[in-house]
Formats: sequence, structure tokens, C-alpha cells
Amino acid sequence: MKIKFYLLLLLFSTSIFAQKKVETSIDTTKNKIGAEFKLTLKTSVDTLSKVVFPKLKNIGALEVIQSYPIDTIKKDDRYELIKKYGLTQFDSGRYTIPSIKILINNKEFLSDSLKVEIANVQVDTLRQKMYDIKEIVKAEDSIGDWWKYLLGIILILGIGAFVYWYTKIRQKKKIEEEVYKTPIEKATSLLNILEKKELWQHGEVKEYYSELTDIARNYIEEAIEIPAMESTTSELIEGLKKASLKKKMKLSQETIENLFAVLKQADLVKFAKSTPLEFEITDDRNKIQKAILTLDEAIPVEIPIEEDTILNEAQKQKQIQILLRKKRNQRIAISIGSVLFLLFATTAYFIATKGFDYVKDNILGHPTKELLEGEWIKSEYGNPGVIVETPKVLKRIDLTKSLPKDGMALIKEMQSFGYGSLLDNFYIMVSTMKYKKEGELDLSKAIESSLKVLETQGAQNMIVKEEDFQTNKGITGKKGYGTFSRIDSNSQTSTKLYYEILLFGQEGGLQQILILHEEGDKYAVELSDRILNSVELKSASN
Repeated sequence: MKIKFYLLLLLFSTSIFAQKKVETSIDTTKNKIGAEFKLTLKTSVDTLSKVVFPKLKNIGALEVIQSYPIDTIKKDDRYELIKKYGLTQFDSGRYTIPSIKILINNKEFLSDSLKVEIANVQVDTLRQKMYDIKEIVKAEDSIGDWWKYLLGIILILGIGAFVYWYTKIRQKKKIEEEVYKTPIEKATSLLNILEKKELWQHGEVKEYYSELTDIARNYIEEAIEIPAMESTTSELIEGLKKASLKKKMKLSQETIENLFAVLKQADLVKFAKSTPLEFEITDDRNKIQKAILTLDEAIPVEIPIEEDTILNEAQKQKQIQILLRKKRNQRIAISIGSVLFLLFATTAYFIATKGFDYVKDNILGHPTKELLEGEWIKSEYGNPGVIVETPKVLKRIDLTKSLPKDGMALIKEMQSFGYGSLLDNFYIMVSTMKYKKEGELDLSKAIESSLKVLETQGAQNMIVKEEDFQTNKGITGKKGYGTFSRIDSNSQTSTKLYYEILLFGQEGGLQQILILHEEGDKYAVELSDRILNSVELKSASN
């Protein structure tokens, strides 16, 4: 019995190990909150077996953030299938990865359950440096608002062109009414103009027949008073017959047939793309002219015309040209007036909604605003070097003539660079000096000397203030600032200017930055602040 029992136990344990076809592992048993770790399931089957791994969103209390594709490795006559799941957890603690069911040939097999520990991320608030919250920085607009102004100008010019075209069409009709006193006179003149265009000679047969029949239809509508333009060819001929009876017009059958034939031919050309021969086109033109003249003679209305009022063709053309010039001038005046009105209305709208300063600065333009919004340049000037960012490159200038001779006798080397002048809206100058005699410089007296130079160039009523100044890298100096009046010798007007002057003394060298602008110019204030905040200095020994 004992032997049978041991044999049964051996068979049972063998069947248990045979059932274990899924190997389970994880890449780490300790993980941080929110970090991914991988659960790996591996099984080995023959080439005919079918294996199905489950699709899971969660495994126990853990979240599946990634289900990786199955890797297949062939070993002799068997396949090794490897499936990985990316797991995470956002709460600290110890978790159990439960068993997962895998189907192999429709038979369920379970993976092993595993333990994993999720730990908090340590934050050292004592060693880590703390920073203030930065201010909101406005993103740079690479395109700008120029396209809005361009679109507005195109729209205004387009409206002006439309007004010009519209008045031209209206005035053309008025000119025809003023020059052509009777329908027959108008029709005859238009037939002559049509022939001068030589449309059919240039292959535009359809356009020729369209204008030819329009002339005839217009004449019939104006002279005989029937709706010829809106009628079909058959309706027109029928209406003409009725009107001739009503008005007691004596029309021959030949006239009506000729008119009908030409209108029918025109319909074929326009809608059936028929192309008549040259002699047929000439014949059709003659038929239309003859039909119009015959119709005019048949109208039983006598219009008294005095001999001195009859205009010959040359007089008509001259009169037309005179009227055209007058009307053209009127059209130009109306178009320009429309554009000016639109510009005035647009400007008034922006003034009402945005204010006059907005219109002046953004539409009319503002010099210091354009400098502020332009491309800035960072350069080094002089010796000892002054590194500064400016809206324009500073150009070398000669100040030796403007300085007193006794002061120049003390200077060993001097270099000056500037943009603008004292007469401009914005002026900046960077100067560097090396003195013959080394020693500690009195920056306050240096400021006084610089301001005396301004006085020699016309500065009056100067107000002076002084304070210490420090660059971003900790180099200290003196800052003088205040206002003075600038007198225009031509107009005798006074302008109040604001000035800022920085002075730094290093090892017998002097570095100076001077900025002038009109008081109250907000864009110039921004310019000045940006320039002064960008100042970097090199020592005289470098």
C-alpha cells in the first residue's frame, strides 16, 4: 500500500508540474508612483498550439498603461511566446498582481501572483532652491499686424475702383442719351462702331452677331415700344406684326422676312455654334441696317427737326469726347472722394474705439515705437568695452571738438559711438575713455562734466538727480537723470527732454552711456529701460 501511495503521489506531482506552462516575472519589485514597470508572461508551446493572452485595462489595483505586442521565438520544433504589460499605480503602498488566465488550445492556465511595492517620490525642500513665479511673457508675433493694414488699404482701393466702374457705366448710358436724340440715330451710329471693331474678321463671330441683333432689338424696343430684348425671335416677329397693324405701319413682307432670317441666323451662331460664311455675315449686316431704316420710315410719326440742330458724325464724336472727359473727371473725383471718406471714417472709428494715441502710433506711425518693435543688436563698443543691446547699430562719432581743451589734455584714449542727435526723438551715445594719470575717479564730478557738455550744445533749465547704479553682474557706478529744455533756434519753440547717464570707473578708465528722449514718450521709456538693463562691462585691464 505504501508503494502504491508513493507512486500515486509521484504521478500527481508530475501532473501538477506539467500543468505549469506559464512563467511570470516583473522587472522590479519596488517602483515609484506613476512610473512604469513591466509584467512578463512567457509560455512554450508546439507549432500547432493556439495561445490567447487577455486584453486588460487593469490587473487588480494596477493600471495597464501599455499592452506590448507578443514576441515569438522559435526553438527547434516549439515556439516561445512572450507577452508584456506596462503597469503603474499613482498611490503608494504594497500591491498584489493577481493571477491572469491564458488560453492554450482553449484550456485555461493561470500565471503566478506577485508582490510589488509603490513608493512616494521624496522631495527635499531644504536643499532644493526655490524660485519666484515668473511673470507672463508675451509671445512674439512673427507676422505682426501689417497684413491687417494692407487688407484695409486693398479693401478701400477696391471700393474706390468699384465706385469708378459703376459711375462709368451709368455715365456711359447718360452720354448715349445726351448725344443720340432719336433711336434711329443711335442704332445707325452703333452699327458703324460695330463695323470698326472688326469682330468677325478676328474670329469673334458669336460676339459680332450678339451685338448686331442687340442693336436691332434695342431700336425696335425704343422706337416701336415692344419688349424686344426679352422676347424670343418668334415672339419678336409676332409682336412686330401686331404693332405694325396697331400703329398703321406699312411694312413689306420682305422686311419682316429679312429681319427674321438674320435673327434666326444669330440664334444658330450663339446656341448651335454655327459659323456663317463671310459673304453671309456681310449680307446679314446689310439686312439689319436696311430693316432698321425701313422700320423707321414706316413709323407714322413726324418729328420736326431744325436744320441747325442736326449734328453730323464728326460733331457727334467731338461732343462724345467732350462729355467723356467731363464724366471721367467726375468719376475720378467721386472715386477719390469715396476713398478719402472711407479713410476718414476708418480713422474716426479707431479714434472713437481705441483713442487718438492708438491711431497716431499704429496708423500714422511713431518713430520710437518702430525702434522698440524693430530688430535689436547686441554689440561691444570702445575700450574698456561696453556691451549693450540697442535698436540700431551705433556709429563712431568724434567728440574731441565739443570737449574743453583742458579736459582733453587729461585723456589718453577716447572712443564714442552714437545713434541720432540732440534734435531727434531718441538719442543714445556710448563713450569710453582712458586717462593719462591713473587714480580713483569721482563719478559725481564726471556726471557734472558730461552735463556741462550738454549745456554747451544748447541744453537749458537742467534738473539733475543722482543715484547709485548696479549692473546685472554686480558692477557699481553712478546714474544721473533729470530733464532739460531744448530750444529750436528756427521756430523758437521749446521741447522738454528727459536724460539718463550711466558712468562706471574701472582702473583709470571711464565707461559712459547717455540716453536722451522727449519727456512723456512711453515708447522711449521702454527703449531706455531695455538698453540700460542690457548693459555689461569689461574691465580696463582686459
